[in-house]
Amino acid sequence: VQLQASGGGLVQPGGSLRLSCAASGRSLSRNVMGWFRQVQGKEREFVAAVGYSAGSIYYSDSVKGRFTLSRENAENTVSLQMNSLKPEDTAVYYCAVRSAPYRSGSIYATDYDYWGQGTLVTVSS
Repeated sequence: VQLQASGGGLVQPGGSLRLSCAASGRSLSRNVMGWFRQVQGKEREFVAAVGYSAGSIYYSDSVKGRFTLSRENAENTVSLQMNSLKPEDTAVYYCAVRSAPYRSGSIYATDYDYWGQGTLVTVSS
């Protein structure tokens, strides 16, 4: 499985960005797919995740109500719509996939087996 994340960039506070993660290698329609972020010198932080049940989407408290995760099984992609961005959202964002199928996503980075290369999001005026 290979993951390619895209969509990062520089945005002003209050702005929006949409990240996408395209997966190749096999269908991931039943796999857990998640987004994490990391600031240099800090641990990787959970952002959002979904299992094969589209209704089971988890968000971290810090992004709930501002970020929306969606998956497009036909295209083998998962997206993260980020609205009302804040300077503290600045980080490298990673998409990840868990090998085994689970109904719900996981908030633990150690549960994921495949990682994309990361895309930088900078929120600054």
